[in-house]
Amino acid sequence: AWQTLSDPERASVSRYALGRDYHKVVRGRLQKLAERIAAEIGPFGHRVFCDSAPVMEVELASRAGLGWRGKHTLLIDPRRGSTFFLGTLYTDLRLPPDTPQDDHCGSCTRCLAACPTGAIVAPYRVDARRCISYLTIELKGAIPEDLRPLLGNRIYGCDDCQLVCPWNRFARPAQVPDFAPRNGLDATALSELFAWTEAEFDARLAGSPIRRIGHERWLRNIAVALGNVDGDRAAKARARAALRTRADDASALVREHVDWALRRLLDDPDPERQPDRRADHREGHEHRDIGTVAAHPAGQDVAR
Repeated sequence: AWQTLSDPERASVSRYALGRDYHKVVRGRLQKLAERIAAEIGPFGHRVFCDSAPVMEVELASRAGLGWRGKHTLLIDPRRGSTFFLGTLYTDLRLPPDTPQDDHCGSCTRCLAACPTGAIVAPYRVDARRCISYLTIELKGAIPEDLRPLLGNRIYGCDDCQLVCPWNRFARPAQVPDFAPRNGLDATALSELFAWTEAEFDARLAGSPIRRIGHERWLRNIAVALGNVDGDRAAKARARAALRTRADDASALVREHVDWALRRLLDDPDPERQPDRRADHREGHEHRDIGTVAAHPAGQDVAR
């Protein structure tokens, strides 16, 4: 992950989105769990969720003793870190309550300091309007200009707060083929992805969570990343060449972001360019790519 982030010409995609759509995968596995329970005890009332309904999954998981809410607001399992999905199975069965875990973040503030946009405004508090995951996935309009330089080459989501979390040294790759990277999204050039037609986007990302943002926002995000390409003149020239292919795009949203990116590349040196806020966190601290994690024994299918 750090290697991809340090290469401005490559696309950085949040690791959870490299494989199949987790909503479908986890819900399917939870439904199978419910069927196994029914086979043992008979029919029972239930419903499964995975980030698919207004369910406070992190809070429920915390109260169920699966971990504690970290300062980045994600659930931390001391055995698996925070790089996982939460799946929920509502039931009318009477179950014994679990004991919540204590918070073990201590005085650590690495996630706050590592956030590229300063979205973690205080421990346990995130300003979603500044979060790169929100900006590249949920936001439907234009990305605020003052935040665009801070996105770097992140075109879908952001993992920085998890990459620096010490608890993620316990994360282990899942043995779930559905979550393995597809279509080379873990090592693809921005210019290559920017050239995809809408038909190619739909075909190559079929079954991926990325597809839901649509081709227009996909191009918007990549245009910003191309505008953030720095380094030698050749790299910038390649970025400009890619951007010019979309200068007359049918989408006004895409055209505006392409225009911004071209202007940014032509203005050199650019005072907007920000120092790498993650540099201090890489020194003296071992980092590795965070993989996915196998299914939680309590039915919490996890990966990221």
